[in-house]
Amino acid sequence: MSYISWFNEHANKHKVIVEKLVAKEYTKEQIIAYFDFEYMVKNEPDFCPLYAEHKKCHDMESLNCYLCACPNFRFKDKGIEKVEGKTKYSFCGINSKDGKVGVYGDAIHQDCSACSVPHHKDYVSKNFGLDWKKIMKKVIIS
Repeated sequence: MSYISWFNEHANKHKVIVEKLVAKEYTKEQIIAYFDFEYMVKNEPDFCPLYAEHKKCHDMESLNCYLCACPNFRFKDKGIEKVEGKTKYSFCGINSKDGKVGVYGDAIHQDCSACSVPHHKDYVSKNFGLDWKKIMKKVIIS
């Protein structure tokens, strides 16, 4: 699956949940709390494929799934640039000390597995918006 396919599919799933919560007049704090991993596994099992195994994407006690992807992630499905004969498809926009570069054959991708930045409630609250695509507007490189 391409980055853009995942991005659009995820945005639609996110929108459905948020619209449901807004219709119930949830506050910002209630919406953020709803997206706590333990709650989402029980109430929104199709939101993430890892939920079926009750597996977290990052090893942290209190994981919030509101942002899921990180607003600091950058990608271009056709490739950003060539680096030593390999195609770079993604990178971290803030150069997180916990991020790393993954090389997979001829492809270079950002590896965010050790970075938990977007999954902390404080970060979600600071970057909150009802429209996930607006929060993630800088992610797609044209």
